[in-house]
Amino acid sequence: MKKRSITLFINGEECNITVQAHHTLVHVLRNQLNMTDVKHCCGRGECGACTVLVDDDKAPGGRKAVDACMVLAAMMDGKRITTVGGLEEDGKLHPVQQAFIDEGAVQCGFCTGGMIMKSVSILEKNPKAKEDEIRSELEGNICRCTGYVKIVDAVKKAGSWSTKR
Repeated sequence: MKKRSITLFINGEECNITVQAHHTLVHVLRNQLNMTDVKHCCGRGECGACTVLVDDDKAPGGRKAVDACMVLAAMMDGKRITTVGGLEEDGKLHPVQQAFIDEGAVQCGFCTGGMIMKSVSILEKNPKAKEDEIRSELEGNICRCTGYVKIVDAVKKAGSWSTKR
């Protein structure tokens, strides 16, 4: 098997690792780096449980939401990657994380990390996103426990906090 040495900047920490050329980012995060905050579910980019933020100069906020099961880890060499565990700053939850708690937008929790990461991406593009925009953007993230009402409410709440600053 072909291997490649890469450098990833994950949640602000530099990680120099050797990866198999065919391994996905989710595989490397979970199995090599033991980052269980990134979930592996469908492996086909259909559920969004493995969503992370990756730096992208063309994206609003400088980063975009990516299904980690759909990109090869070797292609992420030199990239800055944020997982749900990296959103917290100085012991304080990210506004989206706090809103998910406040609104009761968590049930079994399996999809929560991906939902939060996608929600952060939505609000980085448009902090004043309306319900229809939020629902449209969340379409690639599946939750089997909720009717999405509390999730959408949490995103709107977090957006309202960011417009008050």
